[in-house]
Amino acid sequence: MPMPSKNRCPIIGVLALQGDYASHVKAISEAGAEPRLVRTKEELAQVDGLILPGGESTTFLNLLAREGLFQPLLEYARSQPTFGTCAGCILLAKKVLRPEQQSLGLLDATVERNAYGRQIDSDIWTAETSLPGGPLEMVYIRAPRIASVGAGVDVLAARDGAPVLVRQKNILAATFHPELSDDRRIHRYFVQMVKEKLATEPSAAETPAVAR
Repeated sequence: MPMPSKNRCPIIGVLALQGDYASHVKAISEAGAEPRLVRTKEELAQVDGLILPGGESTTFLNLLAREGLFQPLLEYARSQPTFGTCAGCILLAKKVLRPEQQSLGLLDATVERNAYGRQIDSDIWTAETSLPGGPLEMVYIRAPRIASVGAGVDVLAARDGAPVLVRQKNILAATFHPELSDDRRIHRYFVQMVKEKLATEPSAAETPAVAR
């Protein structure tokens, strides 16, 4: 991991194996953090937080296996701030339906793939959220649906009664694409999660020197 510091700019990685990771890079910059593309386990080890972008979840699984990234990603997301959007939300979920498939199993939620229709059914919704600033714009593209969540999952926004933005400790997940909106509240929220995590880590000056 990068050198801990309570004051430095957070470094947030975007998994860049597929999907519109470039839009997340732009959103992270506008939210006040330093973006970095992540394609290897070495690059993963150098970021303070990670975004799993949209794309195609089964393709993601194949690419993670090919690059030897599935296990490093699992270990990282167990403790470090991790934000999954659309396909990234599917990868984080404990259970995936329509059809069932492998996942990281870290978010206590059941997620249904392609629950809001095909590509031609893509749409933009506006819904209330517990985040300050009023209703939230939500861009849906072949989006999954969170069918249920566990008791430890906080629902930050919902659509037709179904959660669409949730948080469980260090994990944030959205079924839509906040990076395709001009509203940066969700990315700023994630940057704040990363800053709070950094604030709990000892700085170099606070870390005891190793005896030689």
